[in-house]
Amino acid sequence: MTVTRSDLADFSYFLAIARHRNFRLAGLELGVSASALSHALKGLESRLGVRLVHRTNRSVTLTEAGEELRAAIATPFEAIGQAAENLNRFRDAPTGRIRLNVPVDAAPLLLAPVLPAFMDRYPDVEVEIVASNRLLDIVDNGFDAGIRHGGTVPEDMVAQRLSADLRWVVAAAPPYLDRHGTPERPEDLQAHRCLRVRIGDGNLYRWEFKGPDGEFAVPVPGRITIDETRAMLALGLAGMGLMYGLEPIFAPFCERGDLRLVLEDWATTGPGYHIYYPGRRQVPAALRLLIATIRELRPLGF
Repeated sequence: MTVTRSDLADFSYFLAIARHRNFRLAGLELGVSASALSHALKGLESRLGVRLVHRTNRSVTLTEAGEELRAAIATPFEAIGQAAENLNRFRDAPTGRIRLNVPVDAAPLLLAPVLPAFMDRYPDVEVEIVASNRLLDIVDNGFDAGIRHGGTVPEDMVAQRLSADLRWVVAAAPPYLDRHGTPERPEDLQAHRCLRVRIGDGNLYRWEFKGPDGEFAVPVPGRITIDETRAMLALGLAGMGLMYGLEPIFAPFCERGDLRLVLEDWATTGPGYHIYYPGRRQVPAALRLLIATIRELRPLGF
């Protein structure tokens, strides 16, 4: 059979479906809807005369023919994509699209301060940010890179530091402290209302401190558990309890007097943010330039 331009486009869609085994995730990678992918796949299967994918409400798997097609065309398509990316060396300004998976706090603290300058410098680059505290596999989910705190980056990834180490502190609204008192030592937290945090792996976060004998973690009491900083801030500012988080998150509210830090003598410092990506392929030019811009502007130090 003769391969048409439509076939080539649909082959790229098929490869994304094969990578993710999920139409929605494949669509997010390619910037098209899941229904458009489904329509394209049906057209490709019709033209080829074979079924490539088994679809149910819960799963997407490749047929034997689909596995054979994926194995045959994956490497050539990767080479074509890399060749197109390499052309950025000859352009006056790079082009491309970057998909990033970042913790919720990293979006306002690390990316928001640098993106205005980055977008002005490189007007042909698009950036998609998925802010989530869930621990995702960036390759399986179609991201070019992820951002996490140092020490939580997967070992099989290449990582680069983007910030200085970060201080973790306890904060509360003055009305809460006026009503319930100020804790002087971490053990005093057992008599307080704490806004507990459920982290990306589903566990409750144990508040970490540093004392004369080193670092230790405290399971804190609380009737409210949340998994996102904005909700925690809203409740904390309303006087609902003590909060634990990154000092830069609380800093603007402390400057206005809306929050007050407590237990500062026990505060600990943790690894800063790192960006990470697979090492087996060349880093896209647009991603390299974004990393360089963050390291140049240093919104969280370096």
